[in-house]
Amino acid sequence: MKSEADRYHGRVLVTGAGGFIGHHLVKFLKSKGLWVRGVDIKKPEYEPSPADEFLVQDLRVPENCQQSVRGVRDVYQLAADMGGIGYITRNFASLSRNNVLINANMLEASHLEGVDRYLYSSSACVYPSFLQHAESVKGLREQDAIPADPEKGYGWEKLFAEQLTTYYGEDHGLGVHVVRLHNVYGPLGAYEGGREKAPAAICRKVAEAEEGSAIEVWGDGEQTRSFCYVGDCVDGLSRIMESDDAKPINLGTEELVTINELVELVCGIAGKHLRKQYDVSQPQGVRARNSDNSRLRKVLNWEPKTRLEDGLKRTYPWIWSRLDKTGTAKPPRPKEALGPPIPR
Repeated sequence: MKSEADRYHGRVLVTGAGGFIGHHLVKFLKSKGLWVRGVDIKKPEYEPSPADEFLVQDLRVPENCQQSVRGVRDVYQLAADMGGIGYITRNFASLSRNNVLINANMLEASHLEGVDRYLYSSSACVYPSFLQHAESVKGLREQDAIPADPEKGYGWEKLFAEQLTTYYGEDHGLGVHVVRLHNVYGPLGAYEGGREKAPAAICRKVAEAEEGSAIEVWGDGEQTRSFCYVGDCVDGLSRIMESDDAKPINLGTEELVTINELVELVCGIAGKHLRKQYDVSQPQGVRARNSDNSRLRKVLNWEPKTRLEDGLKRTYPWIWSRLDKTGTAKPPRPKEALGPPIPR
């Protein structure tokens, strides 16, 4: 007799499918021939979802989670209340409560409905702040998360959810995977409104700026980060789900840049010469953060390949075109995107 997992082989659930990474993941999994159900509190903003079925559900409600996971083999749990540094530093209580409810409900529903494999998308925000004070930071290794000192709010609830996911694997035999994402960017993501991440925010500011003018940069611009192109991210998520590894694993790049360097890359792609106006009163997060991909290479014999400049060559034209429709984009019109294609 076939198990429930065997019966539903090839049927996948992506939560957070109305969001940036979730939407790209649905497209990627569909390109692999899988049947995909998408679930989110909203539908994708910039284009229709190609999901075979899309449920608009609030996953803070347990019954909605059970309905969402019914009849699938694999669950990609990407649903979360989140945004850029400005958003997550202003909403500690509500963000933490929402995400704890979503993750606890999704794990219990997956256990009760006999899901085979469950991937939880965590964040590099779980890493201790005391390891991220210097601009020339070493890549963060998975074992560095303990002793704990994650980012307030978002980082703490992510670390708790990682542990809860692990416990469901140990106690109930759920095939769990925990992925720590590092600063994912690309087209079809938020670029205004407060939930956008640094690459999208910089692209928007550059696109709206007149030649020779100044754009606002939060902090002094010397804080450092690495950024992962969304096409690499969804490819990596799929590979990790297919692996036998159950321990937390980084998914990012090791290409460390300052925010000033990020601005210069975008200006170069835009063909603009702009000045920087620094605002050190704005939220900045940790001083530095980079991924150590040693485990990723060992487990998958793979890691993200897209250079930041190449990914921005796809991201900036998309954001410029969106702003052009509202009349806020300033010339020159960017050249056709030359970066890596988005998986379909």
